Amino acid sequence: MPELNGLDATARIVRQNPKTAVVILSMHATEAYVLEALRAGASAYVLKNASIEELERAIRAVVHGEKYLSAAASRHLVDQFLRSDGGTGAADDAASLTTRQREILQLVAEGRTSRDIARSLNLSLKTVEMHRAQLKQRLDIHDVAGLTRYAIRIGLISPE
Repeated sequence: MPELNGLDATARIVRQNPKTAVVILSMHATEAYVLEALRAGASAYVLKNASIEELERAIRAVVHGEKYLSAAASRHLVDQFLRSDGGTGAADDAASLTTRQREILQLVAEGRTSRDIARSLNLSLKTVEMHRAQLKQRLDIHDVAGLTRYAIRIGLISPE
């Protein structure tokens, strides 16, 4: 989704309509993306290559007020957690970003200039530059290529 990613859309939907259940259908199974989706308020997380039956199970679970995490996503999440240093790393860094910082990170990773970002978000150029500098400092990444790789790693944008 250009200019708005699924995580931010989920957070907005849930914030504006708390009783709305959001089912994320995604190609990303990374730890960071799954955790961020759940933190944003998603009720279910299903991978795009899931069977129709699995999607039906997710919808049924959500209708009954339950949470649902596809087997593939949960397996990937557990595997990454067991290989990690106890859950620290990219997921924690991504969780520490504000919604605006994630939004700007996504646009930077999509190749947008600061001037384009400022125009599309109705911000001043200085504000966008400040957010970019904060992102680089917080993530300890010092160039656009690194920010782009990070955005792909956490599932904010797809590699294509």
